[in-house]
Amino acid sequence: MAVMTDREGSRQMNGTNQNLSIMKALDIIEYLAEKNNEPQRLRDIAEALGMNISTVSRFLSSLVLRGYVRQDADSSRYFLSLRFCGIADRINANLQVYTLALPVMKEISSTLKESVCLGIEQNAMVEYIGVVSAADQMMRTMQRIGNRAPMYCTGIGKLLLCAHTREEVRHILQQRGMDAFTPHTITDENALLEELDRVREQGYAYDNEECEIGARCVAMPVYNQYHQIIAGVSVTGPIFRLTDQKIREFLPYFSAQVQRISSLLI
Repeated sequence: MAVMTDREGSRQMNGTNQNLSIMKALDIIEYLAEKNNEPQRLRDIAEALGMNISTVSRFLSSLVLRGYVRQDADSSRYFLSLRFCGIADRINANLQVYTLALPVMKEISSTLKESVCLGIEQNAMVEYIGVVSAADQMMRTMQRIGNRAPMYCTGIGKLLLCAHTREEVRHILQQRGMDAFTPHTITDENALLEELDRVREQGYAYDNEECEIGARCVAMPVYNQYHQIIAGVSVTGPIFRLTDQKIREFLPYFSAQVQRISSLLI
């Protein structure tokens, strides 16, 4: 009886539902990783994976172009680059932030009776890597783990933009655009730059119905040991609960709790 490898089984089960090109590229990456990063011949890779040499060559060329694979100049053999290490480091760093922040986020949510989010910058967007929902309210669709949101109209996003120079901010805005989600969304570059100056001065950021009518949030920055903003924590709720007075009352407490997270990363 023929034995089916995990890779072959995965391809048969998922091939009809997933992009086969991506599956083949991942097969090549996994094969190179299994060889302890010893440079491999094109023919050997193709034979091991049951692919045409021309197909493997095409995928390897793309991986080389993107910097994920390198080709030895003398032997023409292929091996994985250290770019994967950089990706792994970022994943580990994000997991560390999430692990250390989660207990504090739960405490904040329990005390304030509001939802609390943890977000980082990913490809010029806010990516939510942690969410603690208040027991008596539903989370906004945009703020769920793994979801992404624009930086210019979210509390966490504004904090993350503060880590960039004005030129970098302009580049991000030109790259991503500034669509209006509500009548309150800031859609002018200069107006946003002025808003970011206020955020830097006061140490926290607001989203006043800029992403969703009726929803408001206030966000505080998380710093690493070099005092660089690497994430943001926000308290989110409906505007009838997150009033100016309530925010003023809990800001000192909220600030102290987020500072606890930063201190754990030092």
